[in-house]
Amino acid sequence: MRSTLVRRTVLTASAVSLVLLATACGSDKADTKGDAKPDPRPSAPSAPAAKGRTDAELTGLLVTQAEVPDYVINAQAAAKLSKVDENQVTTDKPACKVLVQTQALQKIGKPTGVARTTLGAKPKEPAAGASPEEKLEAVKNALGTTATLTGLSSYDGQGAQETLAAFKTAGQICAGGFSSTSEGETTKYESVAAGPAVTAGDEAVSLSLTVDMEGGDKGTLLLVMARKGGTIASFSSISLLGKADSPTALIDAQVKKLG
Repeated sequence: MRSTLVRRTVLTASAVSLVLLATACGSDKADTKGDAKPDPRPSAPSAPAAKGRTDAELTGLLVTQAEVPDYVINAQAAAKLSKVDENQVTTDKPACKVLVQTQALQKIGKPTGVARTTLGAKPKEPAAGASPEEKLEAVKNALGTTATLTGLSSYDGQGAQETLAAFKTAGQICAGGFSSTSEGETTKYESVAAGPAVTAGDEAVSLSLTVDMEGGDKGTLLLVMARKGGTIASFSSISLLGKADSPTALIDAQVKKLG
């Protein structure tokens, strides 16, 4: 499966109404006082707009090997993630592009900083005295362990909220499937459905995508986006055996580290 690009800006419009309430007294006594004088006290200053974190700040917030002992950080694969934004991708349904961007950890919108890494669930070792068949099964299971691309993106203002809203909306609009094309190759996503429940962060969305793979096989990948303040943690999980397991411990550890 190819990664995607082309950022899609989905802005959630927010309407702010300033309502001035004036209470008029109907008594004659009130009328003789004339107009009320303005309050000379200055109004409280508006809270400054939230500022996003930088690349360096986010890199320091990525989970470490010690913090997720049941996972193995793949440094070689993580190093390749710096080039994911170079891939040009289109989708037949524009709203679905954010899903493919999340799958590949590409930039969505205008983040102030990003950081990315790759982790794999630590495979279980065969028991002592295991038979050749059991050892072979252990090797097979090791090949099918779930790998998870993990990324952090930070935004100014309401950027993080808007990004997660776009991701959530895509899960609904693209439920019946969509396709993406990159470098002349097309990937078909048969369906998009709600994934395993995630409660990390201020808000989170989990989606399960069924994908057409080589040889006519079907694969299931999990996408999770969790927001903590102005920072988004994204998780893209896939297994070579076709069905990815939810990296719950990884999600919890990463989002907790955001504060």
